[in-house]
Parts: sequence; structure tokens; C-alpha cells
Amino acid sequence: MAKAKSKSKIIIITTVVAAGIGVAVFAAMRKSDPPVAVETEKVARRDLVETVVANGKIEPVVQVKISPEVSGEITQLAVKEGQRISKGDLLVKIKPDNYLAASNSAAASYHLSMANKSTAAANLEKARLDYERSTGLYQAKLISGADYLTAKTTYEVAKTTLDGSAESVAMAEASLQTATADLSKTTIYSPLDGTVSKLNSQLGERVVGTAMMAGTEIMTIADLNTMEARVDVGEVDVVLAAVGQKARLEVDSFKDKKFNGVVTDVANSANNNDTSSTVSSSSTDATKFQVKIRVTEKDAFLPGMSVTAYLETRSRSNALCVPIQSVTIRVPTNSAGTNLTGSATVAGSGNTNKIGEGSKPADIVFVVEGDHVKAVQVKYGISDDNYTEITDGLKEGQEVVSGGPKAINRDLEDGGKVVTGAAAAQIKPKAAAN
Repeated sequence: MAKAKSKSKIIIITTVVAAGIGVAVFAAMRKSDPPVAVETEKVARRDLVETVVANGKIEPVVQVKISPEVSGEITQLAVKEGQRISKGDLLVKIKPDNYLAASNSAAASYHLSMANKSTAAANLEKARLDYERSTGLYQAKLISGADYLTAKTTYEVAKTTLDGSAESVAMAEASLQTATADLSKTTIYSPLDGTVSKLNSQLGERVVGTAMMAGTEIMTIADLNTMEARVDVGEVDVVLAAVGQKARLEVDSFKDKKFNGVVTDVANSANNNDTSSTVSSSSTDATKFQVKIRVTEKDAFLPGMSVTAYLETRSRSNALCVPIQSVTIRVPTNSAGTNLTGSATVAGSGNTNKIGEGSKPADIVFVVEGDHVKAVQVKYGISDDNYTEITDGLKEGQEVVSGGPKAINRDLEDGGKVVTGAAAAQIKPKAAAN
């Protein structure tokens, strides 16, 4: 029995010694690791303007697509593409022969119905006189009841005939108005002052009217004095866009110029929300919403020019900032190389922050303290192209790691040694983990 207890004690002592040796070896290995070369920058206050970048096209604010209301052959095309025109100028004439014949036929029908109405009115007057005379004779018992009823019936029929003739006149008049209108539609005039931005049809071409279908788009007239950028914004960013926001515009055709704009409209539905399509959209297709930005400057813009818009969505004044690359998402580790989870905490800026609860990734900034760094969990707000607003976790004046990217995202650990400045050039980069 004593031998068994002695054996157990030896096993326990051996295990403890082995564990101690392992920890010592691991600590020695850790101490032997070379410091990581990094770049640093002070936490400072700055003014930030957050922007949303979107691409699209330059289009006129006002443009009208000209399609004929009647079908036929173009017999006169009075304008050319790019031509400046005024409201009321002749644009197109369509062969009027069929519509002229229909108008003449409708006019003849109208005149005939008017003549029939006059005849019906005369017949009614005659029937009225006969009825009045027959009424007197019947009351004097000079004619039979049958003759009296015949005269009365003839009078009633004449009244109905006149009413029918009046309706025929109204129908004929409506047909004449329709035929006259169709005839007038064979000549198309400009509805606005502008420029012929697109001309799709040619002289002699047969075009289809819009009476029964979409019709032929003969041309597009646009007011090029007032232009706007129509850009597509992703569903994540569109909630930040609002009417009245300022925007900077870069038009590919004017590489050396920047233009100002103001948001005038934000779409309420997505561009690609056609649920009636039998072909399902690819999962990689991004949902986009159209945003219209009025261009405040005038230049030689043409419809369809490519544009990149930078919408100024949010801004901060005197915000506490760090370089945008300083913030990384990590499952933080302590100096022993284990995850900082559960109740493990690290100090940052005078307050204690829980890092990576439940091994969840956290937003981390590495703060330089002497020759080592401390992983501090932070909360951040808006960002511009270079800096990120820090709302919690850091204080002004602290020195944080700002480069390089591999060190921030992979090599650095909480408590790890670092070297900065001229000495950093002497440090061989840490090998990437397999």
C-alpha cells in the first residue's frame, strides 16, 4: 500500500516538473522571438466626412422621347442629331393619305347625318300638324278612332326618328373629330426647347404608332442646360443617402475637373426588383437603388457620359481618430498565446475592456507601451478615406500601431514586442504562419 502511494506521488511530481519545464521552454521561445517592426501614429482629433462612392451616367434632367401616335411612312424629317431646336419647331411628317381619306369620309358621314336630321325634323313637324288636326276631328266625331290612333302613332315615331338622327349626328361628329385628330398627328412638332440628343429613324422609314403598342421611338429631345448624375447605390449605403446632401462628381470625359452636385432624389425601390422574371437572379447580383444628383456647374456634358459620385453622407468635427488600417478584427491572445475569452480583460486608456467574449472576433487597436503592444478593444464610428472615428477605448495622444498591414492583421499579439523608427529597418519581417 505504501509502495502504491509512493508511486502515485512520483507520477504527480514528474507531471508537475514536466509542465514547469514546458512553460519555461515556451517562455524562453517567446523571449527569443524577434520584435515585430511596426509604424506608429498618435491618436488625434480630426474633422471627418464620410462618403459613399457610386457609379452611373450623366443624363438630362428633362428629356422627351418622341414616338408617333399614328403609323405610316416618314415623308419629312426636319431635324438632325445634335441640332438645337425650339418649342413648336417641325420635327417629322408622316404620309397622311390614309388619314386624309378617313377624315374626308368622316366629314361626309357627318354631313349626311345632318341632312337626315333635317329630314327627320321636317317629318316631325308634318306629323305634329296631322296629329293636331286629327285630334280636333276626332273630338268632333268626324273621323274614326283608328284614324286618330294612326296620326298619333305617326307623330310619336317622328319624334323618335328625330332623336335617333340627333344621336347619329353626335356619333358622326365624334368620328370626324377622331379622323381630324389622327390627320393632325401625322405632323409632329417639338414639345420643348432643347437638343436632338438621339435620332433613331430615317426618311422613308415606316413607323408604328402608340395607339395599340409601344410605338417607334423616332428621336429623343433633351434640355442639355440642366444635367444630373444618375448613380446606383448599394442597399447597405442607400439608407445613408438623403435629398439635399452634397456630392463631388468625377466625369470620365473631364479628367482634370471636379464638379459639385446636390442629391435631388433617392429611389424607394431597387433597380433589379423584377419579381415577374422567370429566370432567378444570381446570388452575386448586388441590389442597387438609383440616386439622382443635380450638377450645379454647366459644361459640355453629353447624355450617357460615365460619372463617379462621392456622396457626403455623414460628418464629424473634432473627432478622436486613428488611421483606418489601425483597426483590425482579431480573436485577441494574451502573452502566453491563448485566446482572451470569457472574463479575461486588458487595460486600455484607463478603463478595462473585455476582449473577445466567447472567442468572438473583436475590433482591436494595438497601443504601443514602451517596447511592447497592448491589444485594446474599441468601438468606432464613421470613416473617411484615411481615418476612422474612435468612440470608445482610446484617448487622445496614445500611440497606436498604424503599419504594416501584415503586422496588424497577423503578427502582433497582446504583449508582443515591437520596434519602431530607424531600428525597425534592421528587423527581419516575421515569417507568415503556415
